Amino acid sequence: MKQQSKNLYGKMVDFKRFGIVLLAIGAFFYLGVILPNVTRSTMDLNIMILSSTSFLAASIFFFIQSKKSQIKLTQLEDEEKEINRK
Repeated sequence: MKQQSKNLYGKMVDFKRFGIVLLAIGAFFYLGVILPNVTRSTMDLNIMILSSTSFLAASIFFFIQSKKSQIKLTQLEDEEKEINRK
């Protein structure tokens, strides 16, 4: 049980870090889209918009996975407390 708790905690932290990094990268791509520049073509803008959306969607996915791991960890800790009471 202790090893499973460590694994879940590690996954939770890793997913949260991935989410933060992808959120930052997506924000930088978004800033590249909204800042004015006359030398950019429509294709460049479309690629940056698609990249920004992809990174932000991946970030949301990793935050959801982190939350699921946190919920599983909480449930596992509650089960351990119930076992220790008996």
